[in-house]
Amino acid sequence: MDQKQIDRINELAHKAKREGLTPEEKKEQAALRKEFLANIRMNLKAQLDNIDIQQEDGTIVNLGEKYGSKTRH
Repeated sequence: MDQKQIDRINELAHKAKREGLTPEEKKEQAALRKEFLANIRMNLKAQLDNIDIQQEDGTIVNLGEKYGSKTRH
């Protein structure tokens, strides 16, 4: 997501507080927010996948390898 899209999210949020949004703007805002949250989740998952934890026995476990293949409900 680029800065232009983030600026548009903020612009729509400010307009919603000031005067309200048209139905088309509400749809655009929802789509932009959905994309923004998907990017945040993707970045967080990438960071967590690169974390290594040393166990008490000295072995090192990568969280991405340990939990990455599990499906979430």
